[in-house]
This record gives sequence, C-alpha cells and structure tokens, in this order.
Amino acid sequence: MAASTGDPEGGGRYGEDVFRPEQEGEGERIDFGALAYDETTMARLRALGVGPGWSCLDVGAGTGTVSRRLLEELGVESVLAVDRDVRFLARRPTPGLEVLESDITAPGFAPGRYRLVHARFVLMHLADRERVIANLAELVAPGGVLVLSDAVDLTNDRTPDTPYTEVMQAMWLGLRATIGTDVSWVPSCPQLLRGAGLVRAAAELYVPPLTPGSPISRFWADTWERSRAAMLATGTVDEDTIDAALLYLDSDECAALSAGMMTTWGWKPGPTG
Repeated sequence: MAASTGDPEGGGRYGEDVFRPEQEGEGERIDFGALAYDETTMARLRALGVGPGWSCLDVGAGTGTVSRRLLEELGVESVLAVDRDVRFLARRPTPGLEVLESDITAPGFAPGRYRLVHARFVLMHLADRERVIANLAELVAPGGVLVLSDAVDLTNDRTPDTPYTEVMQAMWLGLRATIGTDVSWVPSCPQLLRGAGLVRAAAELYVPPLTPGSPISRFWADTWERSRAAMLATGTVDEDTIDAALLYLDSDECAALSAGMMTTWGWKPGPTG
C-alpha cells in the first residue's frame, strides 16, 4: 500500500493523522497489502508490455515492492520511486532505482516524462484528484501508459449485517472525515483518464479472498487498529464491535468480500503506444 500526499477533504493528511510511517509496524502493514495485490499489479503491467527499455515513475511507492519488481522481474531500464516519506524505500538500495522524497500535489512537481507512470492506492487519499490525474498524465511520454489502482468498497445496504461489514463501513466514514479518503469516485476513473487526454482506457477489478491469516486479512486488521479512533468518532461502531470484527476476520466463520482493487490504464497518443 502506497503512502500518499496532499491536503484531503477531511483536513488531515495520510501519514500524519493516520497511518504514520514512524508508527511501529507500519512498514509491515504496507507489505501485507503488497503481498495481497502485487501479483495482480505485476500481471497487468506485463500484459501492457512493460519491460526492457522502459523508464518508470512509481508514485506513492511505499516500501518499494512494485518499483523493485519492475527492475528485477520486468527488466525495465530505470524507476523513479516517489513518496512524501521515503524511509521504507531507502532501506534497500537497488540498481536502477532512484528515490525522490516529494509531495506530488505540490506546484511544480515535474520530475520528467516516463513511459510508465504508476500509482496504487494514492489518488483515493487526495483532494482535487482530477487535477492530480491530469498532472500525472502530463508526465507520461508519448506512447506511454498511465496505470492507476484504487480501492472499491463492495459493501452496500444489501450486504449481510456482520461485525466485518459494520467496521468496514465505519472505516471508510472515519477516514473520509479525518484524512479525506474517498473511494466513491473510483468507478469513474476510466472516464477521468479519457478526460486527461489518454486513449484506449480500460479497467479491471481484483478482490483478494479473505481467509484467516491471509495477507489481506492481516492488512485489514492492522488498518482497523490504526484507524480505530477515526471509526469510533463516527458514532457508528464501538470498541466491542471493532474487537468482534477482528475476531471474525481471523475465524473460519468469516464469509465476506474484501474491498476490491480497480486498476485503470490509458495510453498517451504517440508512436509507440
């Protein structure tokens, strides 16, 4: 899970008010997300033809798992990994990997043009995401591709009433109120890429299975613990409900859908796209 940037609608910031990088276990939480989603991300990047000779920008790179796999598995030429806090990225220097500590929402963020621009679980935490998408599209070289992944909430008024459902819904409410996280816009991402001048926009959805002890289950458990105060502030759940959801998530009784990851891509018109 990538750390993100900016001044969201809730008035706080990811990494400062919730999910602080200096908090014990935060790198491990991000890596649980990577274990759940990296294979799907890499399969899509392979299918798009990412490989030798490509220059890549990985936005909100987190602990750098995608950045390093681009170099080590797909053989790309170079990767610039950007995050507002790069402590996790700096732990393991990798040939071809450059690390930049920067806020992508800051005026003048323009590190160059790249054949691949990738961001996962970043836009959902940012205000003015249409402007950010337009800026990212400008960083795509002609013939290159912009790939964005964000979460899709699969709970609704027909979802079975379980502690898991109550807490997942409270989490989205709490994060929106504190740091501005909003996933309601994510299904419109293909149209947003078209609006940013990209072509052949398409999308796919992946939902990792919730099984006891799985990376995604451990990711959600850690995420709920870190956002507990935000959830309690919504008034929709109490401590007992959160504790019951944690037990449910780690039990054979769990029968629920994780939030999905929707990946959207669009190409910059040009000679090699």
